[in-house]
Amino acid sequence: MSQPIAIDGSLLEGGGQILRVALTLSCLKRISIRIYNIRAGRNKPGLMEQHLKGLELVRALSNAQVTGAFIGSTEISFSPKEIVGGTFNAFVKTAGSISLLLQVALPCALFAQFPVNLRLRGGTNAEMAPQVDYMTEVFRPILEKFGATFDFELIKRGYFPKGGGEVVISIQPVKELKGIHLVNPGKVTSISGWSFVAGALPPHISNRMAESARRMLLKVCRNINIESYKEDHNVAPDNASGIILIAYTDTECILGADALGKRNETPEKTGERASEMLLKNMDHQTCVDNYCQDQIIVFMALASGPSSVKVGEITLHTKTAIYVVETLTKVKFNIETLETGGSIIHCTGSQ
Repeated sequence: MSQPIAIDGSLLEGGGQILRVALTLSCLKRISIRIYNIRAGRNKPGLMEQHLKGLELVRALSNAQVTGAFIGSTEISFSPKEIVGGTFNAFVKTAGSISLLLQVALPCALFAQFPVNLRLRGGTNAEMAPQVDYMTEVFRPILEKFGATFDFELIKRGYFPKGGGEVVISIQPVKELKGIHLVNPGKVTSISGWSFVAGALPPHISNRMAESARRMLLKVCRNINIESYKEDHNVAPDNASGIILIAYTDTECILGADALGKRNETPEKTGERASEMLLKNMDHQTCVDNYCQDQIIVFMALASGPSSVKVGEITLHTKTAIYVVETLTKVKFNIETLETGGSIIHCTGSQ
């Protein structure tokens, strides 16, 4: 048996991104890997529960042999077998992000022998990760441009710090992914969104977030529809508030942004934060937002043909994902810097 490929988890982003991308590609390419210095760039290095559950999830998906799978571990080895399919669970006790569990498992599930059902528990709307609404309303339509998709059922919302959210995701495998070419951002034709409160928080908070966001976004678009509502107590019993915004262009690009309410922050400020994030991406004339930029790197690498995507500033997460892909595969990326601002990410596709 060949020696596993070693990856230094302290490089570049130095967090969970290296772990997730490396595990995904290890499963898909049947490559044995060893990751050391895991999350060395974080205040608490090593595997947290969220990372451990993601590791256990792809271990189950690929019937892999694993060492070092415990909380606090700074080194693991991972040797996968075939991705068969079936039903798999990942239950994070904290508000660890369900979206990040999906990031590591979804590409693997798309190339399983049989359909995959994932029952995931944890945080549905958490800081430092895309909200699940972003994954379904922004990321999924972009994934469909590659020729794949997933079905999503929300069972329960889970917020910081308790978590307890639950979703069921069903994935039909594909034979291949196709390359995408998103280089013309076009003009924004409409903006939609959802502004919510949950638990004991009063509905006027969601109205104030939405109105604040709307005022800022009217500078660039008149066609704005932001729905304000209070979550059903049976689905979201705990206190939380937040807003998700989506911009659509006439060239079928989709940009997203979101923000969660914070203590000692007015609802107006929460709405402004989400709007500022969306406006920044629009100002840079991007075809995908910064959330999505790093997420699509794996799919560009797996596609059967080349891809080109116009983005704004290349994020550290994107640089990290590209580094791991080029370490574990023969796929090559090229970043074209544009005189007008922003960049185009070119990828050769699967070799």
